[in-house]
Amino acid sequence: MRIRLARPGDLPLLQDIERAAGEPFRALGMDAVADDDPPPLDVLEEYREAGRARVAERDGRPVAYLVWDLVDGAAHVEQVSVHPDAARRGVGRALIEDLAAAAAARGVPALTLTTFADVPWNAPYYTRIGFRALPEAELTDGLRAIRRAEAAHGLDRWPRLCMRRPLR
Repeated sequence: MRIRLARPGDLPLLQDIERAAGEPFRALGMDAVADDDPPPLDVLEEYREAGRARVAERDGRPVAYLVWDLVDGAAHVEQVSVHPDAARRGVGRALIEDLAAAAAARGVPALTLTTFADVPWNAPYYTRIGFRALPEAELTDGLRAIRRAEAAHGLDRWPRLCMRRPLR
């Protein structure tokens, strides 16, 4: 497996990865999550052009991706998705570690993300790799704005939370 910056030709494949990665949510009764559209190509292109879209590839083909934003001084994992065929092999963790190393080298103090609290491959997984749930009092304005947007999108039908992992 190799991690690299996304290329223009990868973007439709990233949408396919997102769709496939959503399917396991059906088993949890979260069909709306499984049916959610992947990011549009123009949004993925913005991440790619900004150097904030990374892919993990196997045999020359993307099997996972991560896009991120800078939110209140932290590198915020906007999305990390792994195709089910590549799941449980450390691919998602490798993408997160790649971002952590790059962010730390730039002096960024932390990674943040929002996630489902009770989905096994969400909050419990992120806790195992060094993230901690943030209480409401520790949320930054940017994280609050992200949570409001998620709620407007209907994601609050299931418990969600913000998490942070220090890099220093």
